[in-house]
Amino acid sequence: MQGSPNAQYPPLPLIQTWIWMMTQSGDSDIQQKGQNNLIASFGSLAKANEYLVNHNQG
Repeated sequence: MQGSPNAQYPPLPLIQTWIWMMTQSGDSDIQQKGQNNLIASFGSLAKANEYLVNHNQG
């Protein structure tokens, strides 16, 4: 599935939850878990950010 243009990503609310965990949680373990989930789903935080930018238009 690597490089597939039809890659399946988690639902947007779940991605937003992981971002909240990473940026707003005061607990370092929760912050790390949010980051790990994003990287596991997208391969990098940059790709997760790109996905969000593309899906928040409109």
